[in-house]
Order: sequence, then structure tokens, then C-alpha cells
Amino acid sequence: MRTITPRTPPGTMELLPRRQIAFQRMVDVIRSAYERFGFLPIETPVFEVADVLLSKSGGDTEKQVYFVQSTGSLEQGQDPDLALRFDLTVPTARYVAEHEHDLAFPFRRYQIQRVYRGERAQRGRYREFLQCDIDVIGRDSLSVEHDAEIPALIHAVFSDLQVGDFAIHVNNRKVLRGLFASLGVDGTERQTAVLRTVDRLDRLSPDQVAAQLTAEGIGLDAATADAVLDFAGFRGGAAETLAHLDGLGIDDPTFAEGVAELRTVADGLAAYGIDESDWRIDLSIARGLDYYTGTVYETFLTDHRDIGSVCSGGRYDDLASLYTRSRLPGVGISIGLTRLFYALEQAGIVVDGPSTVEVLVTRMDPTLHAEYLAIGRALRDAGINTEVHLADAKLGKQLAYADRIGAATAVIMGAREHADGVVTVKDMASGEQTQVPRDGLVAALTGTRAG
Repeated sequence: MRTITPRTPPGTMELLPRRQIAFQRMVDVIRSAYERFGFLPIETPVFEVADVLLSKSGGDTEKQVYFVQSTGSLEQGQDPDLALRFDLTVPTARYVAEHEHDLAFPFRRYQIQRVYRGERAQRGRYREFLQCDIDVIGRDSLSVEHDAEIPALIHAVFSDLQVGDFAIHVNNRKVLRGLFASLGVDGTERQTAVLRTVDRLDRLSPDQVAAQLTAEGIGLDAATADAVLDFAGFRGGAAETLAHLDGLGIDDPTFAEGVAELRTVADGLAAYGIDESDWRIDLSIARGLDYYTGTVYETFLTDHRDIGSVCSGGRYDDLASLYTRSRLPGVGISIGLTRLFYALEQAGIVVDGPSTVEVLVTRMDPTLHAEYLAIGRALRDAGINTEVHLADAKLGKQLAYADRIGAATAVIMGAREHADGVVTVKDMASGEQTQVPRDGLVAALTGTRAG
């Protein structure tokens, strides 16, 4: 029979156990921070009804969607009516609209699930990846105070992840749109095109961005493009930046509203105790997605700016307008954890996590099988993750196995130890061995763990 070569699909991440533990630790840290701030978990199906999922797409999005079809419907020539989600935003919009009357508003949800996009597979970009999202969703209105809470949560997450220094960049699209209006850059589509171009300043030089702003399609004159870039290039502390904005003399209600919202965020972050060394107002960030309408966020690792933003999001006016007549404004962020993990791994920041197996109970004498199981049960009852070796093998091979799975401790008991009422405890890292009374094993190991 022909043997099929085992291989993972392109654009997917598959990790060995110790590296998977490191990945799972990051998930657990993020989940813990989300819950600490009072967010509730939801999960949505990996696939959605196609016309619901694609209601807000168009353009390139539909070219990246994976459709789901059973072999039965394929044989019958039916078109697929299900599709894999390409983000968590559209499923959340559907979820909130469908369960609106059963939810408490503001609805504070977190969602940690995989999404799928048919992008060209390349290093650091995936077709299947894990997103860790939070959103606060209001009904009819949502206080801008939540816009300050989100970066406070981002600060908690990246502090807990311990991935080095980071900086949270905050801006407000209303400020940018007000500026554009004052410069005569009118029309929603044209302003959106300028926003998307300005947002490339973290990847392109000012001259390259200026060339795009003045090129056919956007068509700003050179003076207007220079004014936009001068505005985006301002650097200063929060108070200095707000004073700078106040001093520009821009008489536009949208601009004034955006500045007021930025001031609320700045005051809120001070109240949350977030030092300005960890965040700043950055007038150059805009976020490329169209649905952001107010505050926007980007987060960068200070020593690894080449990774790009590791956490982003912002405020939107209406999450679910296609699914309900209710107005559901919100604010949220997303961490693309698969891409972040890959980037941290390449930078040498990620190391294998400690094994989930803490103790291996070796099997020295088959006649003592029940005793080994009893030891394993006692250790598990004490909260110690324990595997009992169930096959006959030489002790050296069992210890090599313990080392390979990353067990911190091996417990050894042969006929002589059993007769003497003792067990041998081997520290796998140092190789040190000690004998402890059989009935004192749990106390000895829990004492070691506590120390």
C-alpha cells in the first residue's frame, strides 16, 4: 500500500508540545487579563451562513473566504451555503443582533478563536490563526470613557505577557477627518483613501506617502499633502499634543469632538495609573479598516518595531446595522496571537514552556503496579500533574522518557524501597536523588513546589 507523506497544510502553525505550552500560556495570560477587567466569554461557530458572513465584505474579502460544502451537496451540484469566518467582528455582529434581547448592555465580550483567510501562505502570515478579541458594545450610545479603558487593558495584557517594553499609540479619526475637511479634502471615499495612506507611515517614508497622496486616485496638491504629513508628524507628550491641536485654530465640529475624546482618553489613562512612557498620542495612525469612526489604537514592541503592530482596534459607530435596526456602537481591540507568537519566536523572545507533566512515577517491579497507581492518585489528589509509566522498561529508558517530556521529578520505587517504606525522588534538572518516606512523598513534593 502506498504511504502518504505526512505534511501540514500551507499557512498553518503546528507546534511541538513544549512550544505549544508556551503558546497556551500566552492564551491563558490574555484570557486572565480580559476576565480581570470584567469581560465575558463567547464562542461562535467556525462557519457562518454565507450570506450573513459576506454581507459586509466585497472587494478582496470574498477572494479570501473558504466555503464549506458537504460531499453530499457537492455531488448534488449545490452551491455552498456556509463559509469559514475570516475575522471575529462579523460573527460578533451577528451574535449581538441575534441575542440582543438576552444580553446586558453595555455588552462586554471577549472571544479567543481561530479564523481563516485564503491568503498566499508566507513566513509570518497564516491562513488559519488565533485571534484574541474584546469589545464593549452599547445600545444607542456608549460612553467615550470606555475608549480609555481599552488601552488600560492592553497595558495589563502586555505587562503580564512579559515580552519587553511596549508602547500604545492612540489617535482619533475625527481629528483626522476634521483636519481633512479644513484642508478642503472632501468626500467620504476620498478622506478614507487619505486615511489609509497616512496609516502607512509606519512602513513607508514620508516622501513615499506624499507621492501616494498626490498620485492619481487621491490627487491632493503638494501643499495639502505636506500639511497632512506635517500634522501627522507632530511628536510630543499628551498635554503638549492636545495643546498643539487646540492651537491649530481648526474651526470644525468633527475636529473639536475628536480632540475632546482624545482628552478624555488621556485623562482616563492617567486615572488608570498608566505612565506616559507606555503610551502616547500619535497623530499618524488611522487604522486601515473603514468601520472605525473615533478612537484608534496600535501597540508596538519597543525593541521589535519591525514586527509591526501587535494589538490594534478602535471605536465604531454601529456594529450590526445590517442585522438589526438597533444602533450598536462599540470599541474593541484584537490580538492576532498566531502571528505575534511567530514574530516573538523569530526574535528569540519565546522559549519552550515548562511541561504540564510535573512528576513521572516509574515502574520498577510489575508486581507493584497497584502501588504505582496509588502513588499517582495521591499526587494528583494533591494537585500535582502526574503520569505513571505503564510499560515495562529499563529504568534508564524511563528516565530518558521523563527528560524528553519535561517532567521535573521522577519517583522511583523498587522492591527494596517498597519493603523499607520509602521512595526515591529524582530531580531531573540537577540529577540529585533523595529518599523520603512513602507516606511523606506528597508533603515532600508539595513543599518543594511551594519553595
